[in-house]
Amino acid sequence: MIKQLLPYAKKYKIPAILSPIFICGEVVIEVFIPYMMSVIIDCGIQGEPLSEKSGFVVDLLLRAGFGEKSGIDLVISMGLLMVALAICSLLCGVGSARCAAKAGMGFGSEVRKALFDKVQDFSFSNIDTFSTGSLITRMTTDINTVQMAFMMVIRMFIRAPLMFALAFSMAVGINLQLSLVFLVVAPILAVVMIFIGMKSFPRFQAMFKKYDRFNNFIQEKLIGIRVVKAYVRARHEKEQFRISNDELRDSSIYAEKLIILNGPFMTIGISACILGVLYFGSRLILAGDMALGEMMSFITYIQQILMALMMISMIFVMTVMARASISRIVEVLTTQPDISDKDADPDASVTDGSVEFRNVCFKYKKDGKRNVLEHINLRIRSGETIGILGGTGSAKTSLVQLIPRLYDVTEGEVLVGGKNVKEYTLLHLREAVSMVLQNNVLFSGTIEENLRWGDENASEAEVRAAADAAAADDFVMSFPDQYQTDLGQGGVNVSGGQKQRLCIARALLKKPKILILDDSTSAVDTATDAKIREGIRAKHGDMTTIIIAQRVNSIQHADRIVVLDNGKINAVGTHEELLAQNKIYQEVYYSQQEGAIAG
Repeated sequence: MIKQLLPYAKKYKIPAILSPIFICGEVVIEVFIPYMMSVIIDCGIQGEPLSEKSGFVVDLLLRAGFGEKSGIDLVISMGLLMVALAICSLLCGVGSARCAAKAGMGFGSEVRKALFDKVQDFSFSNIDTFSTGSLITRMTTDINTVQMAFMMVIRMFIRAPLMFALAFSMAVGINLQLSLVFLVVAPILAVVMIFIGMKSFPRFQAMFKKYDRFNNFIQEKLIGIRVVKAYVRARHEKEQFRISNDELRDSSIYAEKLIILNGPFMTIGISACILGVLYFGSRLILAGDMALGEMMSFITYIQQILMALMMISMIFVMTVMARASISRIVEVLTTQPDISDKDADPDASVTDGSVEFRNVCFKYKKDGKRNVLEHINLRIRSGETIGILGGTGSAKTSLVQLIPRLYDVTEGEVLVGGKNVKEYTLLHLREAVSMVLQNNVLFSGTIEENLRWGDENASEAEVRAAADAAAADDFVMSFPDQYQTDLGQGGVNVSGGQKQRLCIARALLKKPKILILDDSTSAVDTATDAKIREGIRAKHGDMTTIIIAQRVNSIQHADRIVVLDNGKINAVGTHEELLAQNKIYQEVYYSQQEGAIAG
């Protein structure tokens, strides 16, 4: 799994390499300093000749001329050297931290970008697999965890083992017997950490799933806050939030309470080492087998070794958490989009707006037991206006979503412009098809910015013409800021009907060969509905228009009307033909007429 994320650090490989190099310099200097302190005590204060000491550090000092000095001169000289080394160590530490931060933040940014790009390539069926809340958790919490782990790896993962090895070697050089204390404790701590890691990993996986559900809950309730208030359900939602929040808390505690045992075990092990060193070390000093300065430097090395062990413990904890996050990130990155350009001709473009369904069957899941659409055969001529009518669950939306390949057919084929939709690249196909979905979505920004989703290079005249055709220009011009009016998040500053008209205008600005309106005028009155149809017909008469509607009035002027029933075509004909011959159409038409009269 880790190998799949490493390429995203390639762009920041220089700071990622420099950080451990700086760390090595910092650690080496930090390990030298305690030994110099022992030289000051034993040679500068107690008068022991420097030449009687052993070790490669002493050899370096003798070559540098420190053997000729004694007493206060040696103390001052060694003190100045220690200060200089401390400054160098500080600079190395700062350089390492800066490089690690740059590499870690850059790595997280690249992974986040890759994750977002991957989601953009998903088909609708892929998106159905992951909930929105889950994807948000993966792009935020999971990536932050992995990012912190990456920064820790290029710093602590180098620093801790190197510190342990150098400090331990220095301790062995001072007194081999006293160093054996670590060899007793270290294996026990290693076994404990491995056991805790194996048991903690599945707990963290379960915790992140709770995060997904919690984020889903928050997103749903905040989006629907107006409905909550309208139905006075605040008390109920507070209780539901408490339950979801408590579940997340309990899951987090369940995961953390095992891994935090790592801290107490480390503390016990460290304390045991210190006690052992102090006991046996004091006996060696009393016996004259160890100098006081050596004992003090040995204790400092103990602290460095134990600090290294604590860092290893922190790396271990972060690695366990990061492992769960990495698996969730990789799950998205390795998901192959169900729909791709694999069999497409890159030069093929849609020449006209004709559409044909040839014995099309469709189901949302490949292992599903029944088809949503059954053996659909339908030909739509370029420039024709087609109405689609049917009851709830008759698969009207499913049918039209096959045209721009939001989903792929299970059996049969869909042709656009005389070619199978799979022969076009998704870019060329979807540029030729505009679809206004049932859920009208506007984004933060101005009205003009939202409309330019259809064509970012459109002139102001083209923007207004598209809005006029969608019966939106009049109400937009009535706003103080007109087309520069800020819509707010999700278009909260406009009504449902206005939102629908802006979405239609956005689709028209694209100048598609095929326009699909999926119940896109349900929130407007019949007069405005008629005005929109007239505007589309007058200014885009050569465009194939497919209208899904619940109201017969919205489609009765279509060239043909398709009646869907339970995923099958029940009838196709004009308004007059269906009104005379088709029972489903008659029932819908007369029930709506009675409702209109009663109203």
